[in-house]
Amino acid sequence: MLKEFYNGKKILLTGHTGFKGSWLGLWLKLLGANVLGYALKPNTTPSMFEELKIEKEIETVYGDILDEKNLQATFDFFKPEIVFHLAAQPLVRLSYFEPKLTYKTNVIGTLNVLEAARMSNSVVSFVNVTTDKCYENQEKNEGYCEDEPMGGYDMYSSSKGCVEIMSSSYRRSFLGNGYYMATARAGNVIGGGDWASERLIPDCIRFINDNKPIEIRNPNAVRPWQHVLEPLSGYLLLGMLLYEEKNKYAQGYNFGPNKDSILKVKDVVNEVIKCYQKGNVVYNKTDNLHEATLLMLNIEKANKELHWRPLYNANQAIQLTVDWYKNYYQNNDNDMLNFTLNQIKNYEENIVWNKICAIK
Repeated sequence: MLKEFYNGKKILLTGHTGFKGSWLGLWLKLLGANVLGYALKPNTTPSMFEELKIEKEIETVYGDILDEKNLQATFDFFKPEIVFHLAAQPLVRLSYFEPKLTYKTNVIGTLNVLEAARMSNSVVSFVNVTTDKCYENQEKNEGYCEDEPMGGYDMYSSSKGCVEIMSSSYRRSFLGNGYYMATARAGNVIGGGDWASERLIPDCIRFINDNKPIEIRNPNAVRPWQHVLEPLSGYLLLGMLLYEEKNKYAQGYNFGPNKDSILKVKDVVNEVIKCYQKGNVVYNKTDNLHEATLLMLNIEKANKELHWRPLYNANQAIQLTVDWYKNYYQNNDNDMLNFTLNQIKNYEENIVWNKICAIK
């Protein structure tokens, strides 16, 4: 269904040099889409974008979403039909040190992309990717629903809450006769190719490969864990439904794992060590920066309205992630591009099989 729809479609993808953007760009190419990526150059070493030579696979414009002229010129030149907006300052802890950058990128940058799409007159659907941290987190022992209040303790979370409020206002103010825009909220996403700092599994992999004990700050913090392909499948589905059904799906949606994949940090670390067959852990890294200890999403709306549901549990997601990194570090001559594409193809096969089972 996705391949039939996306084949030949013109897609503009912001943030395609990042972790999630790299995976989504490759999946769109696999579906036969005509993809143009707009993003800053990768800011990690190594980076998935560079290691897999994704620049050869996806037409790329290097630019900042705060550069309105360059952004608008890219839209006017390419004339996309569908936009996936992933460009952001995505790190909670960095937002404590770079609050202005976080707000400028996440709020003003998003507004620039929304405006560039509106002025282009070619865009039909727009998937605006935010985060589960956009909710006013009360640390309650149940998942947040899409209609609950936006908020955020730290500057990253509150910036994404602002994006959600702005997006709702923008949709009602300007998009009555324009394109159709939805926001997509996902939780802790894991998968191969993420080398960002201050992220649990990338940090685990670094410690393991440096033959050092894994240091973790909040072993009892509870998070939803999902493989990167899970929310991306939701974004792709949402982009298609917005295009075909228009205003019906122009709203916010949560894309999270099932309840059995909501685990403590220490359980995830132990599973990584088990899958990697190497490593040990110490619980002694502390600081005074606030981090949520409990955050979950309710995904009933996406299930009912979009017929979307996660396919992998947390252990499967961790295994796939560790497989990717082990293949990268232990088989240096291996073709990681094809390894990644095969993980995408296997996920697609799981989608098809689950659809067949559901029909039966």
